This record gives sequence, structure tokens and C-alpha cells, in this order.
Amino acid sequence: MSQISVLVVVEHDNQTIKISTYHSINAAKQLLTAGGHLHLLVAGSETELVAQLAASIKGVSKVLEIQSDNLKNQLAEPMAHAVVNIAEEYTHLLFPATTFGKNIAPRVAAKLGIAQVSDITQVIDSQAFVRPIYAGNALATVQNNGQKVVITVRSSAFSGGYETQNSAEIEKVSLADIPLRSQLKSQSLTQVSRAELSSAKVVISGGRGLSSGENFALLETIADKLGAAVGASRAAVDAGFVPNDYQVGQTGKIVAPDLYIAVGISGAIQHVAGMKESKVIVAINSDPEAPIFQVADYGIVGDLFEILPEFDKALA
Repeated sequence: MSQISVLVVVEHDNQTIKISTYHSINAAKQLLTAGGHLHLLVAGSETELVAQLAASIKGVSKVLEIQSDNLKNQLAEPMAHAVVNIAEEYTHLLFPATTFGKNIAPRVAAKLGIAQVSDITQVIDSQAFVRPIYAGNALATVQNNGQKVVITVRSSAFSGGYETQNSAEIEKVSLADIPLRSQLKSQSLTQVSRAELSSAKVVISGGRGLSSGENFALLETIADKLGAAVGASRAAVDAGFVPNDYQVGQTGKIVAPDLYIAVGISGAIQHVAGMKESKVIVAINSDPEAPIFQVADYGIVGDLFEILPEFDKALA
């Protein structure tokens, strides 16, 4: 393979860079241990500030900026078109394994007729990667065939830290005829006053054992004292206790906080796949045989409706 050249597609809101991008950049840097260059793609509308932020990240040698009204909402079709049109010179195309990246990366891989390696958790070298399979119960080492590769990066597996530098070069790229086959009619954003689930250092999650959505107030009180985010199991979401964006697990958000507190969660394999990389796991459950205790560092067997008020009182 020729010299390694990596392009990381920046996830942003036209104002700020999402933390998932910093995780992807740190994964990209591990590809460049033998040399090569790292570029970032900022695509959107009125992205000058984002491009400047991207150019200030240490290790980035160039930022490609593509502005178009058709890219304003970063819909999958126009974004894939933008990436494909600048992909030729790159050996590795990296996306965060978020809703953003998972929506665009497969389209890019299909249009280019190349392989995609999804949800990597480790870079062995420029051609070999580790990714979880079977809901995280096994790790597969995937060897690329030496051709261009599309990669999505599991954020929880790589550092989100970064250093700044003098600004890298910003190159404005013009593309004609960017397709817009779909339109964003509306979106509803959940406003929360506490930490964002994917990046929080402490997460407290509730399951079906809480019995109702009203009882999540017990978790929220503790979360506010700990500066934590509130999550939930799929069972709690499916029961209508909390909205979908609370869900932690294989089909929800993947988290790896310093502390994860699982309350009334049995520990189904799909949930554990989304939080088992947490540094410390505390489980509270009335069933001593609950599978969650197999992955917990600390376990409390008892009635959560007695334990949580005592926990809250101790924090006060």
C-alpha cells in the first residue's frame, strides 16, 4: 500500500465539533505511527467556525471544507456524495460509529465498491483492526486486503482528549450538483440539564425494576448530585418509562464512563454490550442471580426503593 493518508469525517452541528470526532481522530493517529498524513472533512453550511476548530487540533495537517445549502442538515445522500468525490487520495476513511457515521459510511463504501470495517475498538496496524461481535461477547481481528477501507470507530474505545496547534491549512472545496433526494422536515431535540449520556464520566441507569417512569426521579436526584447522566435499559424504554435517547446497549448508546450504576437492570446481553467497558460498574438488584452481577465490580442485593433514598441521603 502507498503512504497512509487518513480522512476523518467531522461530526458537528455547524457550530461545534462533536466529541465523537475527537475519538475518531485519536484512532486515526494510531494508523499513522509509520508516517502519513491526517486530514479532516468539514461538510455543512456556514461551517467557518467548525473548520477553524478542526484546524487547531494537533496532528491535523489539512482541513477540507465543503459548504452547500444541501449539506446544511448533513443528510446521508449529500454527505456520501461529498465524501466519495474527495476519497480518491485517501487510504482510510474514518467515521464515528454514531448515528451520523453509521448513516453515511455504508453508502460511501458501497459507492466506492470497497470494504467497511465497523465499530473498531483497537488498531493493530494500518491493515488490521479489532471489533466486537456477538453483542460484544467475542472480539474479531479483521485484516484488510490492502485496498482503501471505510472504518467506523467506537468512541468508547479511544480517548476523546486532544491538544491544540497553530492552525492547519484550510482548503475550501467546491462540488457541483450535490444531490438532495430527501429533506429534513422537522426534528425534536430532547433538552437535558445534566451531562450528555455518551460523554458523561458518571452514568446511572434504570431498568424495568423501577416499575414506572415516575420512579426515574429517584435516579435523577442522585444524578444531579453526582453530575451524572441518566440512562436506561431497553426494557425500560420499551415499557415507555423514558424516551429512546436514554437507551444504553447494543441498539442504543455505547458508553464507557468512569462509573456506571445499574439500578433494577437484570443485565441482558444487549445491555451489557453497551456499558461493560465502564471503568467501575455498580449493580443494584433484588435478584442475587441477576446476570448484571457477573460484570459488576460492586453489587448491592436489595430493594432499590429502600437503597436509593439511603444513597441519596448519604450524598446529601
